[in-house]
Amino acid sequence: MSSEKLAKHRQQLRNIVVMAFADGSLGQREVNLVADRCSELGLDEYDLKKAIEFGLGDDAAVELPSQPDERAELLRDLIRMMAADGRLDESEKRLFALAAAMMSMSAADVDQIIDSTLK
Repeated sequence: MSSEKLAKHRQQLRNIVVMAFADGSLGQREVNLVADRCSELGLDEYDLKKAIEFGLGDDAAVELPSQPDERAELLRDLIRMMAADGRLDESEKRLFALAAAMMSMSAADVDQIIDSTLK
């Protein structure tokens, strides 16, 4: 994997972890989703440990990708994480809405991403 792709995958994992911690707790389903996504991204235990450290840090924040396809993938991952514990917490909704707004995603695009992800 190229260093650029590795950096993007690590950023994606950090973003998922930030959403996982957004509601103030980390349940077993969320842990499993983070671990599975880590593996899908081709990352290892070290990357997972660093992502969790980032998510627990005072400077934890979603890092927005620049490419449209990466932005849609980020929103899909955030939606999956929000839904993992079966509850949509207000802090998760705000984080998702802020990320979508900061990426200038239209309401129609966001709705389409939500619909396709939750099917």
